[in-house]
Amino acid sequence: QVQLVESGGGLVQPGGSLTLSCAASGTIVRVFTMEWYRQAPGKQRELVALLTLGGNAHYADSVKGRFTASRINANNTLYLQMNSLKSEDTAVYYCRADIKTSHATGSSNYWGQGTQVTVSS
Repeated sequence: QVQLVESGGGLVQPGGSLTLSCAASGTIVRVFTMEWYRQAPGKQRELVALLTLGGNAHYADSVKGRFTASRINANNTLYLQMNSLKSEDTAVYYCRADIKTSHATGSSNYWGQGTQVTVSS
């Protein structure tokens, strides 16, 4: 099967930086689009950043210019560099990936368990 494990969350002051990681493991043939979502208390989960296998990136307007997604395809890992953090960035951040496994004919979306990011002084 497949596991996505996020790490790197924590408490940071406004204006600070954090880097999140998401590592995919299991019987993986290919990882296609990888995404970061976040969910703040009382709010719906929202897409933060999307990164295709070919390296095309798309960002939510609220994070453009502050967040940068990157990936290392060789080890199926996605990153999110977050700079100039604001209190409104506080949320649980989730990784999602479209993955083709060795026992499936097509690809499926898998989610990580989430990592908490808290921006507060």
